[in-house]
Amino acid sequence: MQTRIVTVERRQRLDAPPLTLFVALFIRLRRGFGGQVALFTHRRTLHPTTQPAQDMQDMQGQAPLPKRRGLAPNPPTSPTNLMPLLSIDNLHTVFETSRGTVRAVNGVSLAVNKGETIGIVGESGSGKSVTCYSIMGLLPKPAGRVEQGRALFDGVDLLQCGRKELQKIRGRRIAMIFQDPMTSLNPYLRVGEQLIEPLLIHEGVSRKEAAMRAAEALRDTGIQDAERRLRQYPHEFSGGMRQRVMIAMALITKPDLLIADEPTTALDVTVQAQILELIRSLQATHGMGVIFITHDLGIISGMCDHVAVMYAGRVLETGETTAVLKTPRHPYTRALQKSLPMLQGRGAELYTIPGNPPDMMQEISGCPFAPRCDRVNAECGTADMALREVATEQDTACVREGEELE
Repeated sequence: MQTRIVTVERRQRLDAPPLTLFVALFIRLRRGFGGQVALFTHRRTLHPTTQPAQDMQDMQGQAPLPKRRGLAPNPPTSPTNLMPLLSIDNLHTVFETSRGTVRAVNGVSLAVNKGETIGIVGESGSGKSVTCYSIMGLLPKPAGRVEQGRALFDGVDLLQCGRKELQKIRGRRIAMIFQDPMTSLNPYLRVGEQLIEPLLIHEGVSRKEAAMRAAEALRDTGIQDAERRLRQYPHEFSGGMRQRVMIAMALITKPDLLIADEPTTALDVTVQAQILELIRSLQATHGMGVIFITHDLGIISGMCDHVAVMYAGRVLETGETTAVLKTPRHPYTRALQKSLPMLQGRGAELYTIPGNPPDMMQEISGCPFAPRCDRVNAECGTADMALREVATEQDTACVREGEELE
């Protein structure tokens, strides 16, 4: 059996995001040549502004790996696939509270093609999850409501279709991995009953076949002794195991569109790599579109074709992932990158973005990031913040995009 050894600087520690991508790449290499891989870490390589595949190429001295590390390329443009799988246009979502109206999402527009992964990144409270809850019809009622906008999924407006029609799509053609498995799993039902429910409702298979597929789904997410685990209750699982159950539940029907809301938050780096690899594998096989919500720019760099940077319920920058991360055109995107601990010098004070996010109950004129921006001028407080193209595959809402940002 052939053994390949890759060494990188032994004194440099890697935090969870780049290490996750490392492990995922090594899993693919091991499967590719059938040998063993020994990894001795000591060099910082996978920071969010570089491509993991290129880093691996540099270390191996081999021909370049595919940009998406083995994923099927996006389908060629043709008359049959000109329409995106999902197109969100000018989405506005509000919540009515005792203190007033919270405008959680303000004019978000996104598009996802078949076989494509788009990442949504931003601080907590920026509207990432609420955007997806809105199109899935999962807003808490009566407080939450979609004020305006469209969400066309394969030609069907999810915001206008009836409840029964939406139920046929949700859970079968669109699935979601929720961020908190403790509140998403029913504590009164065995895990097996919750896993087979989508198969019984949407595919009409027998309980025996559904149980077999449920056990296979658990094994795919790294849960051992799956048949016994199906008979257990959620409280008998650890937090990470519950998260894997949620992932298995979302993927069990092999959906056309997967919305992953921080799917690897509670998992260690090895399991994170397995889950990301599983999502990529299903995407390559079935042409599944993926919306990946995360705070982790490292995962965005390794998983996503395009990225949307959200702040205060708005998309401030969007474009091809490599372009956005290597040449950010909005000060907020640069501030997010600057905040990464792995990019700070040893012993240096960690950078934090000054100020606080705006009050979403107050009307915001101009750029919502202006009070925290170190490049703000008078125009930022009044100018139209619509996205405009500033480079190939890259749009920004910054009115100073023509100036060099240092």
